[in-house]
Amino acid sequence: MSVRARSLPAGWYPSSAGECKSNIEQFLAGFTSPPGEWRGGVAPHAGWYFSGQAAARVICTLAASAKPDRIVLYGGHLSGTSQPIIYPEAAWETPFGPISMDAELAEQLVSKGAAGPASRSFADNTVEIQLPFVKRFFPDTPILAIHAPASTAAVDLAAAVEDLLQERALKAVWIGSADLTHYGPNYGFAPKGTGAQAVAWVKDENDRILIDKALALDVQGLLRDAQARQNTCSAGPIAAVMASAIRAGIKQGHLLEYYTSFDIMPGSSFVGYAGIVY
Repeated sequence: MSVRARSLPAGWYPSSAGECKSNIEQFLAGFTSPPGEWRGGVAPHAGWYFSGQAAARVICTLAASAKPDRIVLYGGHLSGTSQPIIYPEAAWETPFGPISMDAELAEQLVSKGAAGPASRSFADNTVEIQLPFVKRFFPDTPILAIHAPASTAAVDLAAAVEDLLQERALKAVWIGSADLTHYGPNYGFAPKGTGAQAVAWVKDENDRILIDKALALDVQGLLRDAQARQNTCSAGPIAAVMASAIRAGIKQGHLLEYYTSFDIMPGSSFVGYAGIVY
C-alpha cells in the first residue's frame, strides 16, 4: 500500500497522538457544535498554534451530525490558471495513524482529466494540516484530497467529484482549506498602513466581504473579490465547497469562528482565519 509521509515539521502540528489529542481538547474547550445537519465547511490552514482552534471546531461540527462515506478535502495555494492536483496514494501518515485515501476514485478523476496526480515530492500545508483533525473526528472515513485552482475551474472540479460520488451512491462531507487576508510587510500587502486601523480594515471590511460572499454561496462574487481584494490565499477550496453545497440544495452558510493571528500574536503582519459550515 502506498502511504504518503508527513512533510510538515512539528512546528505546524504536534508529532505525537497524545500531543494532538491534548491540543484538540484545548481548541474545543467551552465549544458546543450548533444544531443542524452540516455537510461541508471552510477551515483555516496555518500552524495549529494560530488556526487550529477554528479548524478543529469546523471539523468537529461536521462530525457531530454527518455520517459520510467519503471526506473530500480541498487544498489551495493554486493560481487561477493551475490544473487541479490530486493525491493518488492509498493512505497518508498522521500522528493518529494512517488516514485512508480513496485511490480508486483519485485515479478515475485523473483518467477523466479532472485533475493531475501530485508527485511524491509535492508538499503543501493546506491539506496536510487538516489530516489529524479529520482522522480524529472521522477515524474510519476515506478521503479524497485535491487542490482546487482559484478560478471557476474549482466549480468544474467539484462537479466532476460529485458526479463520481453520485454514480457510486456515496455521500460526502466537503472541507475547503483556506486562510483569509494576509496583511503586512511579510506579505507585500499593506494598503491601510499599520496599527489599529489596518487590523480594523482587515477584520471589518476585507475579510468580512469574503465571509459574507461565502455565507451567501456567491461563488462568482467570491472568486472575483478574492482576486481584486486579496482577501484569501485559497479561493479555489472555498469555491469548490460552495459549489458542492449549492448542488446539495444548501442555501446559506454559518460562521462558527473568526479571528486573526494578530489576536494571538500582535504584529505588523497577520492573517485572518474563518471557520464556516454549510
